[in-house]
Amino acid sequence: MIPFPVLLGDIGGTNARFAILAGNGEPARPLPSTLTAEHASPVEAIGCALAAGGAPSPRSALIAVATRVDGTRVRLTNAHWTVDAAEIGGRFGLSRVVLVNDYVPMAASLTMLRDADLARLGPEPAPDAVRGAGAKLVLGPGTGLGVAALLPFGDRVVLQATEAGHVEFGPSDAREAALWAQLERVGGRVTAETLLSGPGLMRLYRALSRTSGRGGALRTPEAVALAGVSGREDLAGDTLAVFARLLGRFAGDLALVFGATGGVFISGGMAPTIADSLKAGPFREGFEDKAPYAELMRRIPTEVIMQPAPAFAGLMAIASAPERFLYAQAAWEPA
Repeated sequence: MIPFPVLLGDIGGTNARFAILAGNGEPARPLPSTLTAEHASPVEAIGCALAAGGAPSPRSALIAVATRVDGTRVRLTNAHWTVDAAEIGGRFGLSRVVLVNDYVPMAASLTMLRDADLARLGPEPAPDAVRGAGAKLVLGPGTGLGVAALLPFGDRVVLQATEAGHVEFGPSDAREAALWAQLERVGGRVTAETLLSGPGLMRLYRALSRTSGRGGALRTPEAVALAGVSGREDLAGDTLAVFARLLGRFAGDLALVFGATGGVFISGGMAPTIADSLKAGPFREGFEDKAPYAELMRRIPTEVIMQPAPAFAGLMAIASAPERFLYAQAAWEPA
C-alpha cells in the first residue's frame, strides 16, 4: 500500500511535474512543475514544489521516471538527473517511495479515459473493436519514445512497460532507403526513438531537406510541428506526413506483437499538436499495411490522447486502487 497523502511525480527528459493526492477518491492537487534542466536533482525540484505550500505534507511518493526501473536508484535516459528513492524518502521523511517507468501510469490511464479525452484516428472501428475489450497499447513520442501495454488478467490488469523505443527501425521501400542514408545516427544506430520523438522529427526534417534539395530553416521540433500543421511550410508538412506514416507502421507492428485488439493510443507532448496530421491518412496506411493481417488491423481502433496530463490520471488510479494493477516497481522503505 501507498500511504496517503501521496506525492505523485511524473519525471521526463524535459519536464518534471508533481501533485499531492490527499486521499482515495480526492482530486490531485497540482504543484508547480519545472524543467529538469533548471534543477541539479529531483530532490531539489521536489523541495521547491513542496515549498510553494497549499498542499498537505506527503507521507509517501509514487514517482514515474523516464527510464528503465531496475532498482531504487536510476538515471534518466534523456536527462542528467539520477532519481534515488532513498534520498527522496530520507529528505522528506517519507514512509515509502515507489519508482515506476513513466509509461506504467500512461497504461493505467487507459482505464480512466473518457470519449472527450480522445481523438479518433482513421475510420469508425468495426462493431467487434470496442474499447475495453482485449489488450491495449499506448505509445508516446516526446523527448523520447515511451511504450507500454495494458493486458487484461481476470479482474485485474497487467501494466507492462517496455523499451520498445530502442529497437532497430529500418526502411521499408526505396524512398525510405534514400531517406535513411541521410539520417543522423544516435550511438551508431537508427532506432524507433531516433525518429519517432521530438528530436527524431528534427532528424527527419533535416534528412528530407537534404534528399529533396529544399533548404529547411526551422530549428526546433515545435516549430516543425506548428509549421506543418498550419501549412506554412511544405517541407514541414511533408516531414509530418513521413513521421505519421512511420509512427503508424511502428504502432501497427507493436499491435501485432501484443495482440492489442482493445486499441492503440498515441500520447506524449507532441500528440495533441499533430493530431490533425495523424488523422490525414498516412498514419492509418502505415498501421494497416500488415499483410496477411491487414483485415485484422482495420478492426483495431487508434486514438490520440488529448488530455494534457494522462500520467497523473494513471498515478491516481494506481495509488487509489493498487490491488487492481500488476506492474514492475522499485520500492524503498526506511530500515
